[in-house]
Amino acid sequence: MRHYNIRVKGKVQGVAFRFSTHAQAIKLGLAGLVKNMPDGSVYIEAEGNEEAINKLIEWCYVGPPRSKVTEVDAVESEVKGYRTFELKRL
Repeated sequence: MRHYNIRVKGKVQGVAFRFSTHAQAIKLGLAGLVKNMPDGSVYIEAEGNEEAINKLIEWCYVGPPRSKVTEVDAVESEVKGYRTFELKRL
């Protein structure tokens, strides 16, 4: 079990990035959360096996069709024990 904190920058708000991330994470069997941040970025915490997390990180570089990702920062962190993947508001 791994845990990553991921921040995605660029045109990632108002383009269904959170909803698409949520769907992708569920498809990959990950737990955690995704939320928009006040600075215009999207913040993700993802827990699961390393292969699934790597697939989510790769997907973050592309995102949904209307997004334009300029930067993805992924840092491994302490496992928190999420049971589901939550879609959070600001």
